[in-house]
Amino acid sequence: MPRPSPDAVQEIATLAAKRAADSEARRNLDPDVVRLVVQGGFARHFVPVAQGGVAGSFSELLSAVALLGETCASTAWFASLAAATGRMAAFLPVEGQREVWAQGPDVVVVGALGQSGTAEPVPGGWRVRGQWPYVSGVAYADWALVCARTPVDGGHEPWFFAVPRAAFGIADTWFNAGMRATGSNTLVLAEVVVPRSRSVALADLFAGRAPDAQAACHQVPMKAANGLTLVAPLLGAARGAVSRWVELVAGKLKGPAAAISGGINRSVYELTLARADGELDAVELLLRRVAEVADRGDPGPVLTVRNGRDCALAADLLAGVVDRLIRSSGSRGQAENEPLQRFWRDVTTGAGHAGLQLPAIAGAYASRPDLLPAAPTRR
Repeated sequence: MPRPSPDAVQEIATLAAKRAADSEARRNLDPDVVRLVVQGGFARHFVPVAQGGVAGSFSELLSAVALLGETCASTAWFASLAAATGRMAAFLPVEGQREVWAQGPDVVVVGALGQSGTAEPVPGGWRVRGQWPYVSGVAYADWALVCARTPVDGGHEPWFFAVPRAAFGIADTWFNAGMRATGSNTLVLAEVVVPRSRSVALADLFAGRAPDAQAACHQVPMKAANGLTLVAPLLGAARGAVSRWVELVAGKLKGPAAAISGGINRSVYELTLARADGELDAVELLLRRVAEVADRGDPGPVLTVRNGRDCALAADLLAGVVDRLIRSSGSRGQAENEPLQRFWRDVTTGAGHAGLQLPAIAGAYASRPDLLPAAPTRR
């Protein structure tokens, strides 16, 4: 399938909802769900056309991932990151790209973004070793991009290295409160020699310099795009939370306006719903703008910083939405097997990702005077 279609996404979402509880219990996605995600076109979404992919748009991905998130945030997270890491692999030299996608564009590439490994130069490449925690979907990976420190001019510079599944092991370390089914375990690389053709400097990803880039999606700096792939699943999950909350409190919303239910007037539930729905609309508008900016290609330093701010702000708003929903749902909404509390845990966990932290991004935003409003003129 060339790119995620609404019908394919709905099929994935339906199956993911049915398997969500079992996937949480096993702390990994159901294999049938993963198969549908790959068949649905997520892994190939940003793969270069020259390698059999479709070099799709961020706007398309946002819509598809958010729809998945309405039933299972972990599935949406996996689908979004499969696309995003495929885009990162497009920054490898062309020879390395051909090797990664030798079997076609639907291979699953996962990303180990923390600088948790080391790389020593050897003839023709690098000797890479290390352990990388929090690698979502690693059990289903065909390839992995791992980030390691390389010695440069007496210091260190981070590079990414593409390694095949046969080269690394997996340690069972993922026991988090939310996003349990993402299987974000630790990738273990004892030692492997990676040819130079399968390596790329982190600085090139930050700058958005993909070799022989023809499509706009391969000319976008990492900081202008990666926040979107992290927060899109959370938008869907928050929508799912609102839908489930409405089902749980339907009787209270439909009761007489002056009626008291458990000591709370109906207007409290009306306010909660109106605010949640409005904030989700606001978040979607923010993220649509982020996607549209990324879809135009290199946005420049100003819009890159603004995109990062918008994604972090969106994550903060979504965490607030689900927090109010869970607090107003009562004991029923907080039951162990209740979908609402799963959505709450997943959004809260996802919003805690390092790439969505508003304080850190606020510093970058405030440091650019061209982004700040002009001071008012005194009269």
